[in-house]
This record gives sequence, C-alpha cells and structure tokens, in this order.
Amino acid sequence: MAESTRPLLTDSNSPPPRSLDETIERYIGTFGWAQFLQATLVSFSGVFDAQQTFISVFTDFEPTWHCTESDSFCHDSVSNICILPKTAWSWNLSPHVSVISEWSLQCAGSFVKGLPESSFFVGCLIGGLVLSTLADSSMGRKNMLFLSCLIMSISTMLTVFSPNIWVYAFLRFANGFGRATVGTCALVLSTELVGKKWRGRVGIMSFFGFMLGFLSLPAMAYINRGNSWRILYIWTSAPTMIYCVMVRFFVCESPRWLFVRGRREEAISILKRVASSDVTVILPFEEQVNIDEKPSVNIYAAMKVLVEKRWALKRLSAVMAVAFGIGLVYYGMPLALSNLDFNVYMSAAFNALMDLPANLITLFLVDKLSRRNALIGFTALGGVSSVLIFALQNMRIKNHGALQLVLELMSYFCACSAFNMEMIYTIELFPTCVRNSAIAMARQALVLGGVFSPIMVAAGRKNGVWSFGLFGLAIGLLGLFTVGLPETRGSDLCDTIDEEEGRDRRSNNDNASSVVA
Repeated sequence: MAESTRPLLTDSNSPPPRSLDETIERYIGTFGWAQFLQATLVSFSGVFDAQQTFISVFTDFEPTWHCTESDSFCHDSVSNICILPKTAWSWNLSPHVSVISEWSLQCAGSFVKGLPESSFFVGCLIGGLVLSTLADSSMGRKNMLFLSCLIMSISTMLTVFSPNIWVYAFLRFANGFGRATVGTCALVLSTELVGKKWRGRVGIMSFFGFMLGFLSLPAMAYINRGNSWRILYIWTSAPTMIYCVMVRFFVCESPRWLFVRGRREEAISILKRVASSDVTVILPFEEQVNIDEKPSVNIYAAMKVLVEKRWALKRLSAVMAVAFGIGLVYYGMPLALSNLDFNVYMSAAFNALMDLPANLITLFLVDKLSRRNALIGFTALGGVSSVLIFALQNMRIKNHGALQLVLELMSYFCACSAFNMEMIYTIELFPTCVRNSAIAMARQALVLGGVFSPIMVAAGRKNGVWSFGLFGLAIGLLGLFTVGLPETRGSDLCDTIDEEEGRDRRSNNDNASSVVA
C-alpha cells in the first residue's frame, strides 16, 4: 500500500521546491486552462463592480426641461427653474427617468443632490475598513468575494423599492459597503494561483472585467432612456445574483492563503484540481512545501503588521498617497464630463473605451515596464493633461471643447493605466499574509479620492481650477511618492514576513556590494 501512494514520476536530481511560486510553476505549469477559467470567472466580478460605481451618472442626473407657457417670462436658457411656478415648465422626459425629477429635488441643495453618490463612496470606505482584513484572516478570498457580491446584489435589488432620497442614500451606502472588497478579492484570488511569469497578465483580467462593466452601462442606460431609473437597477442586480451562485460552486480558494493559514491538505487538493491531466501524477510536494508562518487569530493582525513593520508602513504610505491622487482623476473625470458639455451617453462610452488601451498596454508591456518608472510616467502625463484642460477654459481657442475632450480622455487613460500598474505593484510589494489588506488599503485611498472628487467637480463648475486644476496637481505630485519604493519587476512573490525581510536584506547587501565595487 505504501508503494502505491508514491508519485509515479519523480526526479531525484531535482531539489525540493523552496517557495510556493516554485511549487506552482514546477508541478502544475505556469498557466493552464483550469487556471484561465478560474481567473476569468473571478475577474468577471469587475463587471458588476463598475456598473454600481458609475450607475448614478444615469440615475441621479438632472433632466432637461422646457417652458409650457409661451406668453410668460419663462425662457429655457435663462430662467431659474426654482423661481418659476410649477405650471410654467415641464420635464422633457417622464419624471421617473431620474431620482432628481421623480422626488422633485431640482431645487434642493448640492448636499442633498449628491448625498446618494457620497453615501456610496463612504460605504466603500467603511466597508473596506471592516471587511478587508477578513480575506486575510478568517474568511479567505473566495468567501469574501461571495459575501461582497451578495451584499451588493441584494442592496441593488432593494434600491428599486426606495420611496425617497433618504432610503435611497442608505441603500447606496449599503451597496458601497458590500462592493468595497470585490475588486481586491478578485485581483488577489486570480493572481495567487499562477507563477510570476503570468501574474501581471492575469492581474489585468480583472481590469478588463471592470472596463466591460463600465462600457455596458451607457449602452443599458441608452436602451432604457425615457423609462424609470429603477429599471436600470433591476438590470444590474439580477445578473449579480446569478454570479454569486457561480462563485459559491465553481471558484476555488487561494492555495497560498490556505497554506499560510495551516490548511495544507485543502491547498494541495486545490492545486491537484487545477493541474493539467498530464502532470497530475507528479505532485511530490505534500511533504516538501514548508511554510512556518503561524496563522494569527486576531482579525486585524494583518493591519497590525503593516503598521508595526517600518518597511511595510513606508511602502503602504507611498502606495496610498499615489492611489489617492489617481482616485481623484479616476472618479472625478467621468463626473466632470457635464462641465465639458458633451452627450452623457457618448462621453461615458468614450471614457469606458479608454480602459481598453490602458489595459492592453499594461497587458502586453507589464513584463517589460519598470513598475516604478511606469507609475511616475503615467501620473505625470495625466497631471499635465488635466491642468491643460483648465488652461483651455481660459483661452479663446476655436473648437476648444473638442480639445478639452481629447485632454480629458488622455488624463483618464493615464489614471486607468496608473491604477492598473499600482495594483500589480502593490501585489508584488507585500507578502501573502498581508497582501489582501495592503491592496485593500490602497483601494481605500483610491476611493477616498472618489469621496472628494464630486465636491471638487461641483466647485469647478464656476472655476475649473478647483476641479481640473487640482486633479492635475494632485495626481502629478503624489505620483512622486513612488520614487522611494523598490523595483519588483520579475521578482518572486513572498508568502511570509520573514521571507520578505530576508529578500530585502539580500537586496540591500547586493546594492552595498555593487557600490563598494
């Protein structure tokens, strides 16, 4: 019996695997069909993430109106709708196309009008703080992804029955709370099953999912034009519920996380499950993979490590500063499109399409680009483009609106590319035991930029320096925080704190030796 349990194929000359990266690459290949299907299914969560992030562009807008009494003092272009009698004007479309017109909020203050969108981003912030460490500590990547999508789908469906702006804002808060960890869990879960050769490309797949969701939204909104805004929430909630079922039954947990948590038999079982049929017989690593990191019982242990370790705190502070600048432009530019006076459906579609070249460039050049230099370059170019938009607003240039759109698309493209590179860079900067928490904090900083961007956009309607000007300065200057980070292109993923610190010591010693030489 003992003889039958031995691997059919072994190589006595081959040394035992030293890390989980090496184990994965040696025994199940760098990237097989099972891994591709796993990454594709997980990355598809980005579709629903994007839809809920930008849906307010089409549900919370202020519709156009027209005068109904031609002999009155009402004029469409100059009259203030709030000082006109209700019989003197009417909406161009049904009042149910927007929450503003349905609940007669056209004369409400900017705080009330922007409350649902602000509540969504505040929910993202709080949800990220509460839920982010669960994926590293007790729940794992898969269960956290399932729970996040479930909260998001249920809150989206309940939003359909909102009776007023206050209930609507609360449900948007709940939606943001659930949505907070979708992107983080999807990114980490899809990349932790592959070796370093394919890690960057697999990481980009989640960004393609987000782009697809953003691009589908203006198409759905255009088809639904003239109908109730509630229908758009129905269309986006039903597929999310179906996706939750697929995650529950078809997605595998991260073997890296299982190893770190001491659940080695489950990890080995998953690695065998995704292995190609021709190499499943050569898995002699059950007794060889050795990870000494003890799982922590404290749910916030990962955050504690990130704060207590000086090198981790330095890296985390830098990536969060860069992410905040990126977030201002990433979320602010789509919101500021109304300031450029373009069709909302076309402008949103153009912005969504900017994700495609950004993702393609990152996909094909991720193995060739220096993480640090690419991030500095994208943030600098995005900052210059944004500042030029403000400059054009004060110049008398023919067709300056078209030039502004081109610059806006360039700035948004740079923000998308910088965001892609930032997430991949963060994955490589932190070990497995705290990686999910580090990425979650970077995304928290990104969302924090989203909280401030609506306020800046509103102020920028009178003076563009408060929107496009500040957007450009923020992303350009904060991008310089990357200068102090180590380069990680082509490096192995570390699984424990000790392994990461050991690699840093070896790198510092090598650098010191080269300086002396």
